[in-house]
Amino acid sequence: MQAVDFNAGWAFRRINGELDKTDGEFAPVELPHDAMLYEQRSELASSGTNGSWFEGADYEYVKRFNGTELAPSDGSHVELEFEGVYHNAEVWLNSEKLAFRPYGYTNFYVDLSSKLVRSDDNVLKVIARNNDQPNSRWYSGAGIYRPVKVWTAASDKERLSQNPVFVRTVDAVQGGMSRIEVSVDATAAGVATVAVNGTDVRETITLEADSKGASGAKFIDIPNSQLWDLDTPHLYTLTVSYESENGARDEFSTTFGIRTLEWGDKGFLLNGKRVIIQGACIHHDNGVLGAATFAEAEERRVRLLKDTGYNAIRSAHNPISKALLEACDHQGVLVMDEYIDHWYIHKTQHDYVDYFDEWWKTDLYDMVMKDRNHPSVVLYSTGNEVAETAQERGIKLTQELTNFLHSLDNTRPVTCGINIFFNFLNKIGFGQYSDEKAAKEAEAAEKRKAAGEGEAVKHEATGSEFFNQMAGIMGADFMKIGASMPPCDWVTKDAFAAMDIAGYNYGINRYKHDLKKYPHRLILGSETFCSDAYKFRELAKREPRLVGDFVWAGMDYLGETGVGGWEYEDYAPRDQRCGWLTAGSGRVDLIGNPLGEALYTRVALEAPKADGTPDRGPYLAVVPVNHTKDKHSPSAWKMSNAVVSWAWEGCEGKPARVEVYARAAQVALLVNGKEVERKKMSGNCVARFDTVWKPGAVEAVSYDASGKELGRFALKSSEGETVLTASVDERGSESGVRTHEGKSVKFINVDYTDESGIVKPLERSEITATVEGEGARLLGFGSAAPYNEYAYVGTTSDTYYGRTLAVVEVTDGKPATVKFSDKRGRLAVVEVNDDAAGTGMVEVGTAETRAVCLTVRDEKGRETSAKL
Repeated sequence: MQAVDFNAGWAFRRINGELDKTDGEFAPVELPHDAMLYEQRSELASSGTNGSWFEGADYEYVKRFNGTELAPSDGSHVELEFEGVYHNAEVWLNSEKLAFRPYGYTNFYVDLSSKLVRSDDNVLKVIARNNDQPNSRWYSGAGIYRPVKVWTAASDKERLSQNPVFVRTVDAVQGGMSRIEVSVDATAAGVATVAVNGTDVRETITLEADSKGASGAKFIDIPNSQLWDLDTPHLYTLTVSYESENGARDEFSTTFGIRTLEWGDKGFLLNGKRVIIQGACIHHDNGVLGAATFAEAEERRVRLLKDTGYNAIRSAHNPISKALLEACDHQGVLVMDEYIDHWYIHKTQHDYVDYFDEWWKTDLYDMVMKDRNHPSVVLYSTGNEVAETAQERGIKLTQELTNFLHSLDNTRPVTCGINIFFNFLNKIGFGQYSDEKAAKEAEAAEKRKAAGEGEAVKHEATGSEFFNQMAGIMGADFMKIGASMPPCDWVTKDAFAAMDIAGYNYGINRYKHDLKKYPHRLILGSETFCSDAYKFRELAKREPRLVGDFVWAGMDYLGETGVGGWEYEDYAPRDQRCGWLTAGSGRVDLIGNPLGEALYTRVALEAPKADGTPDRGPYLAVVPVNHTKDKHSPSAWKMSNAVVSWAWEGCEGKPARVEVYARAAQVALLVNGKEVERKKMSGNCVARFDTVWKPGAVEAVSYDASGKELGRFALKSSEGETVLTASVDERGSESGVRTHEGKSVKFINVDYTDESGIVKPLERSEITATVEGEGARLLGFGSAAPYNEYAYVGTTSDTYYGRTLAVVEVTDGKPATVKFSDKRGRLAVVEVNDDAAGTGMVEVGTAETRAVCLTVRDEKGRETSAKL
């Protein structure tokens, strides 16, 4: 089975439920494509705060192609793979419906072999539904938002099966002889020859006929093996060459890593050594790209999170893309792949509940087939905050889901994220979610629509929105204290017994008690607050059965608007309304900039530095000085709104609040070389100082118990003229991944800075972007502002604390010019040349006066910069 991209040459249009009721003509489009991002946002949108106020719609995608392009012979096999279509997807070929797949997050396959017109044109049609609002608790995106591939084989009847190879590590020995088990499936009996790159391994496996076709397995030894782990994520490529008894041939390749997993009283073991999982929850969107899955964006996101200090990612709350799995494989990041956000109780009126009972086994099967050869995948999760686990039916289902996953893949543990306090509330009739509340939410949305613009219709928060608002008012301890009540144990213990590792959402106050009460229970903080990172880490170092933690959230995301935003009135209104766009809940903001919380995370989790030693700081960040004592919007999901800057021009003499992050006995704060204050560190790794802002430098110094200096970290203020700068962000581009063959996606940081490059967070203006060059296009443009009235699909963007981001796709070997200008005549120009040397030129300054900076990168990634 060989795969090629099938992403070019599509057209799409908006439809109203039926194909003969269209909203416009077809427009050309290249996949992946998030159609929802192009919809209007409205106060009347049924998606409301969950879906960033985007209107819903249905869409029709069409691609015309000649059958000989895919299937040169009559007996060949042709199969399409859709990695993600949101949602209720229908696939039609030449007016015949071939497939329906309701879940919007699983990849699925459609066999065209017997339906394809091989010597003439074919019309492929895909329908994606998203008019049935509300259907999600976050921004779902819509359409064919992940790539499409076409898989072919010379023979339809005698070939390798789809996802034909499973590689399982039996024994792992670094530098020695490791053993793997290779299982191969085909449609007919034959022989499979297995080869592993970089080795002399070449083995044959006899595939014997069975009820499903043919299969075989063999233990294979790998000499001088290199193991996959967090520090050295070594990958092999295994190629299977198949020949049937009748001489038909086929071939398939997959990457894999040699590594073992164990879990038990000694904790979570990778290659026999304990690993503390220190992870981040993420949604599936890619910020200004919406839900569209570009491999380069996934690679960059993994790099940003790993640099922040996380060694794991939780896919909240749906299976993640193949590109993200590949990025984690290459970068040495662990993955908990999660199935779904609910089972049989609605969280929104039109969510997946109506299809769950019929489809969950198919969904889980496809998730495992996608995941099983990825060494980064170390956990399966069957769901998130499913209140069903407080009910007898739900406890039984918990075990069924766990058992089914074990039957598909017993090499990984199974968990499920349970909000312990919410389970108790559900049990006594005050649950966060119910079918009745979901129906009430949908009914209220319809009333708003019926009233129309300008009519006063009271909006009553229900479900997630209600509890998010309550948590914002009552603080982060709201759920943690609730979870510590004895009845919360009673309503979760049976469900926890039905999984390998118990997933606690916001249950850190229970950890010590439950580890003692249940001497063999493994506990995972499946969803946690940032402020608890230090407390978790210290306890996990002593308690091996506390296997890990996943903070909400690692990177900001679309939807659940304002749930984590600490915003002031110069950037956002206090009330939730259309215009709020993101959650504001990320240690890394929406466009990839680490916040003060990211530096806290590195220290709290003792993230490894380049030399392998734990990072103990010090670092510092500053609460926006122009708002030091002002009230901001409430949220329980934010520990701090401090940013990594001392460039607060115009704030001379104003009070400044500085946070220092360090693992030390004492830390001191200095302003312009003069010590402001010194504080002892106890029970956490953050110290807060009050001072006065002055131009110059602020510095943190850490000391051990004897007074010996451990480290320093400083920030400088900006000075002089403000310039508009633009530079290509290379983070995450190490592996050279591509979404489209012959093209690459570039991320361009656009900032207001001084002439030395220090960002000026108080500078703000509307920026316009233009892209010139053969095959070049602007994929997304926008800032990290949680309240954002601009659309990411336009050519203009406001800045947020002096920054915005453009994402541009360019054709390899074809130069592209990207220009940015503001209303004050400032101009920045980036010449994007995707050549081997990686040379880029940036022009900065005003239209009248420009400085030119040349950056040259050699083959090892080393940079040399000079102003000309």
